[in-house]
Amino acid sequence: MRTYAAVDLGASSGRVMVGRVGPGSLDLTEAHRFPNRPVRMPEGLRWDILALYAGVLDGLRTAGQVDSVGIDSWAVDYGLLDADGALLGNPVHYRDARTEGVAEKVWATVPAAELYAATGLQYAPFNTLYQLTAARSSAQLAYAERLLLVPDLLTYWLTGEAGTELTNASTTQLIDLRTRDWSYDVAQRLGIDLGLFAPLRRPGDPAGLLRPEVLAETGLTGPVPVTTVGSHDTASAVAAVPAVRERFAYICTGTWSLAGLELDAPVLTEASRLANFTNELGLDDTVRYLRNIMGLWLLQECVREWGNPDLPQLLSAAAEQPPLRSVVDAGDAAFLAPGRMPQRIADACRALGQPVPDSPAGITRCILDSLALAHRKAVAEAQSLADHPVDVVHIVGGGTRNALLCQLTADACGLPVVAGPAEAAALGNVLVQARAGGLVGDRAAMRELVARTQPLRRYEPRGDPARWHAAEARLTGR
Repeated sequence: MRTYAAVDLGASSGRVMVGRVGPGSLDLTEAHRFPNRPVRMPEGLRWDILALYAGVLDGLRTAGQVDSVGIDSWAVDYGLLDADGALLGNPVHYRDARTEGVAEKVWATVPAAELYAATGLQYAPFNTLYQLTAARSSAQLAYAERLLLVPDLLTYWLTGEAGTELTNASTTQLIDLRTRDWSYDVAQRLGIDLGLFAPLRRPGDPAGLLRPEVLAETGLTGPVPVTTVGSHDTASAVAAVPAVRERFAYICTGTWSLAGLELDAPVLTEASRLANFTNELGLDDTVRYLRNIMGLWLLQECVREWGNPDLPQLLSAAAEQPPLRSVVDAGDAAFLAPGRMPQRIADACRALGQPVPDSPAGITRCILDSLALAHRKAVAEAQSLADHPVDVVHIVGGGTRNALLCQLTADACGLPVVAGPAEAAALGNVLVQARAGGLVGDRAAMRELVARTQPLRRYEPRGDPARWHAAEARLTGR
C-alpha cells in the first residue's frame, strides 16, 4: 500500500486529497479543502495564486507523509516569471474581459480554419493564444523570461524545477495535435515566443523533489517526489472514467461540462470546427474530443445571487417543476461572465419566446433541462463527427451528486448513464502517480480498479425522446 497526495484545483475551490493504492484497492479521502476566490483588481479579474499555494502547503501538512505529490487544475491560465524566477503579478482569470475582440485580430493573421487544422482546438475567447495576444504590449510580458501554466507554476514553487505538462499545454491552442509538439508555424506567424515555455513533460514523468523549505513548512520527511500527472483536471478526470468497454462517452461535470469521446487521433475536419468541438490531449497521447458547455456555473451563480439557499431543497423543488417548459443554450458565451445570472437566464427565455421562469425552482429546472439538452447534443454530434458510436454515457465529477441532472441526461441522450466517481480528477491524479510507481497497469487496468472500488449509480433513460427533440428545435429553429 502506498500513499499519494493529489492536489486538485477547481475554479471555485481547491482540495488536497490522499489516495491509498494497493493490490486491488483504491481509497480516497479529503485532507484539506480551501476556497478559490478570484479578486477584482483595478486592472481586471485575477486569481489569488498565493492563497492557493498556501492552501496546497496546508493540505500537504494535513495529509502527512506521502510517497508522491501530483497537481492538476483548470486550463489556459498562466503566471509569468522574471529572470530571477519571481512572479510578475497574479495570473489573469480566464473570465477577464481583456480578450474581447482579440480573436478577430488573430484570425486576420491566421484564419480560423487554418488555426483549427493546425491545433484542433475549439474557439474559446480565453484560450491561452488569445490571452498572449491581448497581453502583447503589457509590461509584464515584456519583462517575462518564463511562462508557466497554473499547475506547472505551483509545481515549480514546490520543487524549483520548471516544465510544461502536455495535456494542459494542448489547451493553449499552441500544440500541434498530430506531432504532440508545439505548433511552431502558428506561434511564429502570431509573434508568440515559444521560448517562454519550459520543456514539455508527459503524465508519469518526474517533476522534481519537494524543496527543503517546503519539507520544513509541511513537516514531511524527504525525499518526496512530485510526479507529473494529467495536469489539466479534465485529463485526470477522463483517466478515471470507470468504463469497461471502448464504446463510451463521458461528461466531466462541475463549473463546466466537458462532453465528448476518447479517441486515438484528432478530428480536424471543417465540420468539426463549425460544430465547435475541441481536440485536447489525454493520458497516453489519447485525444479528448469534446465540447465545452457552461456547466453548473449557471446554477452556482444563481445560488450565489439567491443567498445560498439549501441546495437539496432547491433541487427537490426543481424536480416538481414542469419539464422542458423553458430551455436556453447552455453553451452561449452570454453566460460566461459572473453576475446577474437569474436575470440573464430570464432574458434568454424571453428572447426565445418561451415562458419566463419566475422562481428559484423554475430557474433551476430551466438550467438543468438546458444542461441535459446540451449534453444530448454534444454526445450525439461527437459520435457523428468522429464516426464513433457509444452505448453508455459516463458522468464524472461534482455533477454526479445531482441525481436530477444525471436522470435528465439519461432521458435526453436516450442512453444509460453511469454516474461516478465524484472526485474523478483526484482519482485520475492518484492513479497516474501509482502507475508511475509501478502499482497499477495500463488505462484499462486503472479504469477497472475505479469501477471495482468506487460507488457508481446507473440511470436508465425514461420518457419520450421526442420531447427533447422538440425542445432542441426551439433553440435551433429546426
